[in-house]
Amino acid sequence: MRTTTHFILMPLLATTLMLPLADTAEACTSFLITKGASADGSTMITYAADSHELYGELYYRPAASYPEGAMVEVKDWDSGKVLGQIKQVRQTYSVVGNMNEHALAIGETTWGGREELVNPTGIVDYGSLIWFALQRAKTARQAISVMGELVAEYGYPSSGESFSISDPEEVWIMEMIGKGPAEKGAVWVARRVPDGYVSGHANQPRIHTFPQSDPDNCMFSPDVITFARKKNYFQGKDEDFSFADAYGPSTCGDARACDARVWAMYNRVAPSKKIPVDYIKCKPEADRIPLWIQPDKKLSVADVMSLMRDHFEGTELDMTQDPGAGPFKCPYRWRPMRWKSGGKMHVNERATSTQQTGFSFVSQSRGGMPGPVGGVLWFGVDDTASTVYVPMYAGITAAPHNFAVGTGTFTDFTWESAFWTFNWVSNFAYTRYSDMIVDIRKVQKELEDGFFSAQAAFESKVVAEHAKNPAAARKMLTEYSGAAAELVWKRWQKLGQDLLMKYMDGNVRDDQGKVTHPPYPDWFYKNIADARPGHFEIPDPDEPMTDAQRRARKPAPPAKPTTDATPVTPAPAPAPCPCSKKGGCGCSVVGSRTPLTPLAVSMVLVALALVLRRRRRD
Repeated sequence: MRTTTHFILMPLLATTLMLPLADTAEACTSFLITKGASADGSTMITYAADSHELYGELYYRPAASYPEGAMVEVKDWDSGKVLGQIKQVRQTYSVVGNMNEHALAIGETTWGGREELVNPTGIVDYGSLIWFALQRAKTARQAISVMGELVAEYGYPSSGESFSISDPEEVWIMEMIGKGPAEKGAVWVARRVPDGYVSGHANQPRIHTFPQSDPDNCMFSPDVITFARKKNYFQGKDEDFSFADAYGPSTCGDARACDARVWAMYNRVAPSKKIPVDYIKCKPEADRIPLWIQPDKKLSVADVMSLMRDHFEGTELDMTQDPGAGPFKCPYRWRPMRWKSGGKMHVNERATSTQQTGFSFVSQSRGGMPGPVGGVLWFGVDDTASTVYVPMYAGITAAPHNFAVGTGTFTDFTWESAFWTFNWVSNFAYTRYSDMIVDIRKVQKELEDGFFSAQAAFESKVVAEHAKNPAAARKMLTEYSGAAAELVWKRWQKLGQDLLMKYMDGNVRDDQGKVTHPPYPDWFYKNIADARPGHFEIPDPDEPMTDAQRRARKPAPPAKPTTDATPVTPAPAPAPCPCSKKGGCGCSVVGSRTPLTPLAVSMVLVALALVLRRRRRD
């Protein structure tokens, strides 16, 4: 499908109908990997919760039983504001972060959409939808049903959202937006990612047309099309209806800041497809980025972690290669993303790995073993490029201390906090990134490879114990994840100390501990010299001299002319016009810049007209 019309409408729609995305909205990234696309037959989804004010911590909600008629309070995930109450179910499942004990996992990204469709009186926000679905559902299909039913009954106060939903067998992408203040509920559509394929979303709606008679692979709210007609968002045939175009039409800036992350992921997993960057660059005839794609090879958990650490390396959007990266190729840009120069709007790239990540995860859901063991939430805090993903099993009964809610806050620093420890290391690394990231990756790989190598043997023991004593098996999982978290926290504190000693004051210690002073890159020195010609120059060679010799030094001779042309002697300056009137008198002194008066100009024009008329007569 071509997108010419789509792009032509973008600027107008953006200014009148859309919530801003690139600089103000919560911005996240999520990838989806099906069983047939994974190396071990697991399903995987990823989630980077990116916000400049989000404290990264691991939530834990135990399973519980409730009496008939119990109610549960709903708090907005972003603000903490109490939105109301809803009916509680009799039994809930335990939830670790964004995964429950049945290895069901859910992530999201916000895309905003049409501003008039936000309903401030709704009760179940997007974050609460995730938690309630995880507490009440065993499978992805059940989670979609729970989410649809909750917004229909209680209303939806958030803006447009995309959800990644996976269980050990299936992976689904679901998109939802409210109906505005006048109507309770939401419109939504969910599609199953075909087995063997991968997908992704990054703050842009991704579902366009969809099958309307295939319940095994597509689910949607009954009024998803009729509501769009009523609001004059769509006028065509049902089969041509596009959810994204109706409820979340995008701008060129959205494609660059959002869809670019999906393009980068596709580019890495399926380089043979050679998907051009044209859509990201907003070229009018470009095809959209496909909803899903088949990777060139099956992906391991480590492969997917690597996808979350992307800065467009090796592409024309590579953030380490543009001038903003500085002399140490830092792939991060401080906000705002958009800026003006020369009267034109510009934008910095927005990569999957970004400095403002609160927490992120790669979920691993596997069948053939009990859910508490088969589900692993590989969990990290802060910047994905420099985090360590720690195995948090779906069956643990408590969050490890250094990652738990209550160990520090966004306004309360403590060395006990994994979030603050990782931020300490990453923010120091940004000052000399190309050097320090090498040291960081070495320790990162050491830790993650250690978890991978120990995984199979440990899980075999837990599965055997689970058959005899599920509670004892959960204790094993809790202790293992707790020990892994403590190991990472301690090792990262040691890494931070090592980096400080190695790179203190702009120095670099070599392998023997000797202080060295590596120079800046040549291009960086050239830019400095070109910015202030002559300002930084000193004699070369710079010979010793006495004060008298210094005073006797002659200034360097002027540069020789580049041609053999004979210099032109300048003409003498003209005499000034003797006129003292403001605005001049129309003096005809040679070289004078005094302007002619309006009367003089008129006389000249009249004379010229008479000459031309006489010539015509001749």
